[in-house]
Amino acid sequence: MPNVQFAKVRYWRLNYKAQIMEYTSFDLTFSNHVAHLRFNRPQTYNSMTLAFWQEFPCAIKAINEGAQARVLVISGEGKHFCAGMDLAVFTSGALKRPKDAARGNEHMRQLVLQLQAIISSVENMRIPVLAAIQGGAIGGALDLVCACDCRYMSEDAFISIEEIRLGMAADLGTLQRLPRLIAPGLAKELAYTGRRMMSQEALASGLVNQVMGDAETMLSAVMDIAETIANHSPVAIHGCKEIINYGRDHDISNALNYQATWQAGMFQPEVDMLEAITSKGQKRKPNYGDLLPTNSAFNPSEPN
Repeated sequence: MPNVQFAKVRYWRLNYKAQIMEYTSFDLTFSNHVAHLRFNRPQTYNSMTLAFWQEFPCAIKAINEGAQARVLVISGEGKHFCAGMDLAVFTSGALKRPKDAARGNEHMRQLVLQLQAIISSVENMRIPVLAAIQGGAIGGALDLVCACDCRYMSEDAFISIEEIRLGMAADLGTLQRLPRLIAPGLAKELAYTGRRMMSQEALASGLVNQVMGDAETMLSAVMDIAETIANHSPVAIHGCKEIINYGRDHDISNALNYQATWQAGMFQPEVDMLEAITSKGQKRKPNYGDLLPTNSAFNPSEPN
């Protein structure tokens, strides 16, 4: 077993307690309202092991419910961001089907839905998620990257829909999300060929926001962007994410109607807007309250 570092995470506010987890697939740190989840298995190119699929949703749930972080940055140590699904997952027996074809196929469908839900949980977070990509984001890693709000690359970075080279279609979200991020024809070409899309092509296609030098330079810049986001009202940021994603999936008329409903419920000028105006007049940084942790009273697995 390689040496790994453990990150212990605890939330406590308003009598809310999240389970303390020890993570072996990544490190999780917090600073200035920014959570940083960093894959820490560079010797295996940060591949997604069974442990990853067990730990990652716990971390995402804790961050989302704890509400201390206002932005999440996902990055990877070493040469590559993430090499995708670890091949040991396919040979471990986790995907083995029983002899009963109907029940085996139904079970397989449930497994895929579970993995899809883990990736979708990133998109469904209350806070923005920024992907800082160096080297390759391959296979399942691209599913994850496509579920993030913003993507950034180092010059050497690339993406690849590697599943086609393994005799299968990508199944955790790339084929659904990528055609909404770049031209559908280009997404199909990448899916059909499995070729690499390098950083400058990804930038030109609109997949990534910026391409910035080497991995260290890029990650530093992404953390700066995250801190800028974290300095704004977390309610307003949540609203932006919610409305943009809703508008992506609905026509303009429905999206505008949803926007009006959101504003009616969430827009409180006597709180965050007042603080924004007051802090500007006083030439200081605004001090916005955090989002409230989601109530754990309905989750019997967590202590009161």
